[in-house]
Formats: sequence, C-alpha cells, structure tokens
Amino acid sequence: MPDDVRRIAGRYELLEQFNHGGMGDIWRGYDAVLDRPVAVKLIRPQAVTSPHLAEEFEKRFRREARVTARIQHPGVPQVYDAVLDESYEQLFLVMELVDGVPLTAYVRPGQQPPLPLSWAVSVAAQVATVLSYAHDVPVVHRDLKPGNILVARDGTVKVLDFGIAAILRTDVTKLTATGSPIGTHQYMAPEQVRGARVTPRTDLYALGCVLHELLGGRPLFAGDSEWQLMMQHINAAPTPLRQLRSDVPEALEELVLHLLRKAPEARPADVQEVYERLRPYLPVPGEEPAPEAAGPAGAPDPTGIFRRPYAPRARTGTTGARPAEAAVAPDAPPAVPAAEREALREQIREVYAHYVALMEEERYAQATEVVDEMIEPAARALGSESRAVLRLRTWRAVSRQLAGDHRAALPEFEALADAYARVGGPSSEEALDSRAQAARCRGELGQVTEALAGLNGVLDAVRAIDGDVSENAVELRRDIGMLLLAQQRAAEAYDVLEPLHSDLCVVFGPDDELTAEVAETLAVIRLDLDGPGY
Repeated sequence: MPDDVRRIAGRYELLEQFNHGGMGDIWRGYDAVLDRPVAVKLIRPQAVTSPHLAEEFEKRFRREARVTARIQHPGVPQVYDAVLDESYEQLFLVMELVDGVPLTAYVRPGQQPPLPLSWAVSVAAQVATVLSYAHDVPVVHRDLKPGNILVARDGTVKVLDFGIAAILRTDVTKLTATGSPIGTHQYMAPEQVRGARVTPRTDLYALGCVLHELLGGRPLFAGDSEWQLMMQHINAAPTPLRQLRSDVPEALEELVLHLLRKAPEARPADVQEVYERLRPYLPVPGEEPAPEAAGPAGAPDPTGIFRRPYAPRARTGTTGARPAEAAVAPDAPPAVPAAEREALREQIREVYAHYVALMEEERYAQATEVVDEMIEPAARALGSESRAVLRLRTWRAVSRQLAGDHRAALPEFEALADAYARVGGPSSEEALDSRAQAARCRGELGQVTEALAGLNGVLDAVRAIDGDVSENAVELRRDIGMLLLAQQRAAEAYDVLEPLHSDLCVVFGPDDELTAEVAETLAVIRLDLDGPGY
C-alpha cells in the first residue's frame, strides 16, 4: 500500500473520491482483508456539536447502520461495516460498490425525446419494491431523490443512503444544527418542511416527485431559493402530467397526483398499492421493446428485468457484458514521440512494481484495478498489441485468475493467446501459456471436456519443443491427470500420472514436493481401482 493512502479501521483504504454531497463524500475504497473494492461514505456529522452529544450520536449511528443492514433486497447496496473514529468527528459507512448510472443522467431539462413511459415506470416500480422491504423493517428513507438512485449495468435499480438522514437527526423535528430540515428541497414532503413526523408516506411523496420528473422531463417545482421551493411543496399544486406530455395515461397521471397530496394520510395507503397501480404500464415478460421505447443512448435499461425476469447472466461477449478480449482491439502502433514513449514505459514499470507488491500481499482484486487503469492509455500510445500492452493484459488476467474470477480471466487469456500468436507465432511461449491458462480457467468453471482438449493441445506443442519433462510439460501432465480424476476417469488418470511420477523421480527425485504430491494421488487412485497390476 502506498504511504499516502489513508486507511480506516486498519483495513479500508480510501483510494479515490468520486462523489461529493451534502451529507458526505463517497470514496472508492478497498477492503484489504477480503480483497474487494468497496464504497466508503464519509458522513459529515453536523449533529455532533458538543462532547455531550458524542455518546448519543455513536449509539444512534450504530443502531441505524444495523437497521439499514437488515434491508435484504438486491436494490439496496449491502452495508459491510460502520466505523466511527475515536474523536466522534468522522464516521464511515462501508458499502457495496455499485457500477451504475445515477438517475440524474436520465433526465435533463429540455431533453427530447422525453424518457419513455416504460423506462420511467420501470424505475418507479423497482424503487417501490425496494421501499416495500425497507418500510417492513421499518426504515424510512427520508431523502429519496434521483441522486440517490442508481441504475446498475444489468438494469437493476439501486437505492442508496438508507438511514443516513436518520443517523444525522438532532431532535424530534428532524432539524440539523443549522436549522434546515433534513432532505433535498426538490423532493421534500410538506411534513418534512414543517418538521412534522416522518412516515413511510413521506417516501411516497418523494417517489411521486421523482416519477413526475422522469415523465415530465423537469423537476416538480422550480424556485429561486430553497425557501421558495419548500413553500411550493406546502402550498403549490403540481402540474398534471398530461399537460406536459399527451402520451401519459390518465390513470398514471392520477397516481402521480395521488402520491403528491399534501397531507400524508391522503396519499396511497402503502407502497404495495403504488406498485399495483404501476403494473399495467410495465413491460410484459418476453416483449421486445418498440423503437420509440429506446431510452438514453448508452444508459442501462431498467425495463430488462421485467422483459426477461430471472434471465441468466449474459454470456461473455454478448450485449450487457464487456468482454475482456474487446477491451483492446488490434491496431497499428501510433506515431508517438520517443520521449513520450519512454515516459509511458517508465510509468508501466512503476505500475508493475505496485502490482507485484499487491500480488505478494494477495491483494488480487486491487492489483487488477491498478493494471486495468494503465491498459487503455498504454494501448493508445504504444499500440494494442505492443509487447508492453500485452504484458499489462497478461498481468490483469493472472490477477483475475488468482482472485478466483475465472469467468473474467477466461476470455482475457483466450484473446491473449490469439494476440501472442499473431505477434510471436502460435508456438511462442506466451501464446502456449495463455492457451494453457484459458484451459485451466475452463476446468475451474466446470467445462472439463473443453479444458482437457485445450491442455492436451498445448502439451503436444510443448513436447515438440521442449520434451516431456520440461517444467511446462510436467505441470500440464499433472493438470490433465487431475482433470481426468475429477471426471471419475480414474484408470485414465492413472495412466497419465504413473509415468509422470516415474519421470519426476528421475529428474527431480522422490522427495521433491511435486513428486510427493503425484505419489499421494496415485495411492488414492489405487484404492479405487479393481484391476490387477496397480
């Protein structure tokens, strides 16, 4: 770990700040114990204004973090940890890191065409589902808004920041130390503005604000000041959606107006009712989207989970997945000044040193990230199949493989095998090694027949070049025998491993670690074989 990286609780490293909000900053972090990326939210505890409040604040923080962690739904990022420093001046929520697009990117003033009805309703229905699980705990969000809603790459809607407003409250009026109500003024229910009791129906009002904005293409109210906005939520009538766009069904307009009633008791009874009233406008399973139902270019499609419910994970290389082999396409090396090329190569050497240090600490996921950030700029400057870039891609594939992410490593190794074959020939050491690693990934993924075919093909090539007892040949023979054993083909495994053991005894000796390992495997196989002579 670099000396300038900040670590909290002895394990979470703050790597890069990627969001800044009114209630706190969000960092891309790394969990050094479990070797995984995390999101770390540094919360500004404006409520802690004296040592007297510190103890109460700590209790509230722990309680709310635990309650939030009880919301078991895929639309709520998991809460991994809650860390409060000894001074009570800084607190952190460590959460699942979500790769997604905030809802703010889906709605821009004056956007044409407006967001399709199916997209807007699909977002609202998914948010309603999340709220149904939260309200059952019970947890009231208190600050539902587009900035707290992400659409993940697979179309799943994620609702962020549950419980944050509750953690920061200072008294029963829910006012902060500065006297401002907690919440975002554009989406604040009238009872929040007044400092009255917050209930699940407070979230329903905010959901109405969000859905009105998604369908209408602009915020519910617009004011020159926060005070003016708050007064509009208390007194102003919302604009009916059909005045903003004619294709909104009348019943959907009525639902939004129902959600935006000023009195909480006048709104729908609960979020389950809201969902049922949204159902008629959701895409039908198996239905293909119409051309006019296309949403913003490049944005994840929230309708997919309704069109293809419980669909399997997209195959590598198909829509919805970013295949590793497509990350760097073959091209001609660009013309780059020699000084720039050397500076880049020096940067790659620094990346490699960092990568090696992380790998030695078994921090494979972070090692992958370090290399991944270098590949694209290196490919632009040096060419996507330059030796330097191919080495970077190999390091990335190896770290993914060691992290156990064989599904991601497999296409990377296969693409590397093709690239190395073009650069150095199909029998080059790098091409053969990439083919072998791809086959080993297939074995880990349960594709044993394909794995065996791949390993045998590589072994034939290695034997022709280096013989039967080279380091590569020995490892390949061992792996082939173990895969055969995994397929319950014990006799065939024995026929591969027994001559391997004889060769190992001659070349490395009976006390060598690999020789002993193969001998133990053969002893186990003998117990299961009925035929004589074994």
